[in-house]
Amino acid sequence: MNFPLYIAKRYLLSKSSNNAINIITFIATLGVIVSTIALFVVLSVFSGLKDFSLSFIRTSDPDLKISSTYGKSFFMGDSIEEALVKNKIAAYTKVIEERVFLSYGDKSHVASVKGVDSNYLNVNRLDTAVYYGNWVNYDHIYTVVVGSAISNSLSIASYDFTETLKMAVPRPGKGYITNPKNAFNQIGVQTIGIYRLTDDIDKKFVYGNLIMAQELLNYKPNQISAIEVRVGPDDDVKEVQNELQLSLGDRFEVKTRQQLNSVFYKMLNTENLVSYLVFTLILVIALFNVIGAIVMMIIDKRDNLKTLFHLGSTVREIRKIFVFQGFLLTFFGLVVGLGISIPFVLLQKKYGFIMITQSLAYPVEFRLINVVVVIVTLLCLGYLSAKIASARISKKLVS
Repeated sequence: MNFPLYIAKRYLLSKSSNNAINIITFIATLGVIVSTIALFVVLSVFSGLKDFSLSFIRTSDPDLKISSTYGKSFFMGDSIEEALVKNKIAAYTKVIEERVFLSYGDKSHVASVKGVDSNYLNVNRLDTAVYYGNWVNYDHIYTVVVGSAISNSLSIASYDFTETLKMAVPRPGKGYITNPKNAFNQIGVQTIGIYRLTDDIDKKFVYGNLIMAQELLNYKPNQISAIEVRVGPDDDVKEVQNELQLSLGDRFEVKTRQQLNSVFYKMLNTENLVSYLVFTLILVIALFNVIGAIVMMIIDKRDNLKTLFHLGSTVREIRKIFVFQGFLLTFFGLVVGLGISIPFVLLQKKYGFIMITQSLAYPVEFRLINVVVVIVTLLCLGYLSAKIASARISKKLVS
C-alpha cells in the first residue's frame, strides 16, 4: 500500500486528542458538503430555468427559418420547393412578417403582423399558448390572434364584435406624401383569440391569415417574407441547415432557432456562468477551512512527523500524507454532498414540492454534465487547498 496514503487515512479516520482539531475538521467537512449541495443545486436550477425559458422559444420559433438576403420578401418558386423536398424536412410553412400600426377605439399600439398559412401548426405549436378564444381561422380571412400584452394595451377582448381592430402599414412608393389619407394601407379585423408566451412575444406579434397579410401589404399570391421549417426528430439541425443553404444559394439565408435568438441564448449562458463563478467563490472560501484543519493537524502531529522523518521518510512523503488527507476530506464531502443533492433534484423534478407560484413548481433539470462540473471543481480546488496547507511542512519542522 502507498505509505503516505495509508497514514493519511489513519489520520483522517482517527480522532485527535485535541478536541478543537476534531471540531475544526468537522466544520471543514460540513463546509465542503454544504458547498457541494449548493453548487450542484444551483447548476440544476439554472439548467431547469434555461429549459423552461427555451420552451417558449421552441413554441414560437421554428427549427430553421429561410429568408431573403436581398429584401423583405421573395417569391415562392419551384426551385425553392424542390430544395425543401430534396432535403426531406418534416414540414414547412410560408409566413409574412411586417411592422404594423394597430388602433382600437382611441388606443393604439405598434406591433408586427405575422401572416401564416394552414400548415403553420405543423411547424410551430403556437395554438397551445392560446388561453382565451381560438387559433387563426383560415376560413375567415379577417380574423387575428393577439398577444396578452397587446390585448391589455388596447383593451381588446376575444370575439368582441362591437368594434374592429384596425391594422395599417405605409404604402410602398417614392417621393413625399401629399395626402396622409392615401399614405397607408388599412384593413379591419376581428380578434378571435389571445395567446400568452413571453412579454417580448406577447407585445410584438399579431397572428393572422397569410392571405390577409398579403392583401394588407399589396403582396402577390406567391410573395412571402420567410419559410419556417421543422426538422425531423432524428435529423441534425446543423446538417439540414448546411444542405438547405447549399441548395438555395446566396440569395437566401438559413438560420437556426439559436441564431434567431442569439442574444437570448447568450444571456442564459452568461447567467449560468456567473452563477457558477459566484458559488465557486463560496466554495473557495469554504475550502479555507480545509486548509486550516490540515495546518492544525500538522501542528498536532508534529512529534509523529519527527518520528516518521527519523525512520527514513522524506519531507516530500510527509507532505504527501497531508495532501492525501485534504484530498480525501474533500472527496468525502463531495460524495456526501452529491448523495444529498442528486436525490433532492430528482424529487423536485418529479414532485415539485418547492413552488414559485401555486401552479408552477421551481424548474430543475438533472444533467450529467453538472455532476461532472461539480466533481472536477471540488477535487481540483480540494487538491490545491491540501497542497497549499502541506507546503508548511519543512525539514526544519520535522527534524
